Amino acid sequence: MSGTDKSKTGLSLDGPIVILVEPQLGENIGMAARAMGNFALSALRIVNPRDGWPNIAAQRAAAGADHILEKVELFDTVEQAVADLDLLFATTARPHDQAKPVVGPEAAASEIAGHVATGGKAGILFGRERWGLTNEEVGLSNRIITFPVNPGFASLNLAQAVLLVGYEWFKRATSGELPHAMPERSERASQHQMQAFFDNLIRELDKVEFLRPAEKRDTMLVNLRNIFSRMEPTKQDMHTLHGVVMAIAEGRKGPAKGGVLDGEQATRLRALLAEHGQGGVPDSGSTVRGLARLLRRNPTDAERLLWQALTRDRRFAGQFKRQTPVGRHIPDFVSFPHRIAIELVNPGEGEAIAADRASRRAWLEARDYRVLEIRAADVERDLEAELVRLAGMVEQGA
Repeated sequence: MSGTDKSKTGLSLDGPIVILVEPQLGENIGMAARAMGNFALSALRIVNPRDGWPNIAAQRAAAGADHILEKVELFDTVEQAVADLDLLFATTARPHDQAKPVVGPEAAASEIAGHVATGGKAGILFGRERWGLTNEEVGLSNRIITFPVNPGFASLNLAQAVLLVGYEWFKRATSGELPHAMPERSERASQHQMQAFFDNLIRELDKVEFLRPAEKRDTMLVNLRNIFSRMEPTKQDMHTLHGVVMAIAEGRKGPAKGGVLDGEQATRLRALLAEHGQGGVPDSGSTVRGLARLLRRNPTDAERLLWQALTRDRRFAGQFKRQTPVGRHIPDFVSFPHRIAIELVNPGEGEAIAADRASRRAWLEARDYRVLEIRAADVERDLEAELVRLAGMVEQGA
């Protein structure tokens, strides 16, 4: 498995010494060193390597474990290689009929950890690729390590055997801690968010008559709700799912031309954006860009009426822009010549939207913009009265 993060510092642990007895292939030495590096084993001794040392094939196969190969200790005999050790294990897949304890790699790792912790010096013998260790070499050890493998196919590659022992040692030394976990990108969605999403989903499903027949509607709704509850979605998940539903729904109207959101739909979208802290300009990596785009491309009836008036009325023609960033904020309409921002207030807006709008207003007013809040209901009921209010602001600033 590839993917070493070179920005992270490797661990340095006091562990057992790995002793390779008369290894035949340089590639196996290199792969054994690589396995050692994976599990923070750094001390490697080699007894009489067949092809001599240093070995270019070993360096190539080590895949970055050069720090281990550079410190290799060479010995002519096994006796010399283990002379300074006071706890020695011999790895073998074959019974050697010797009266000494036989343990698995996990038990060996546990004993080695305790021994090293008290100042002891431990080592593990690994035999030749073709026939392993001799009886005499196994006789030098205090314990035998063998592996729980298929008895009909028990032979392991040299590097595999080193890796298995190294894995158990490292797991024991680090309490099995994993190097990384799933990142927490967003806190869990609130019941309010879940309900807002579910209400919107039901509304769109009703439009396409999905919840049929009528007598099964309640059961289907419970099943649907349970699907999302089992997910334990985050706020980020809810933003994404809501955007998916809205994109599908509005896509049927043709997103290039722009659909029409009713006031309630617009309010829900604004609430989601406000809760996510996206009252400003959504950045290029934001998963809520789709929601902001829906608001821009699919204005409500009130927004359409007001925008048509601003573009056609001689008092304002060419002076206002719709959904245009001012710094990091996007008011509904803005006039840069007159430094006026218009905020359209939809019915039923909650605290999140109100707080978001207040923050945006404070930011704009601190930069000498005047902010006019217009209720969507007033636009639909008496548009001309609101235009008169706006004209008054324009004249005051002239």
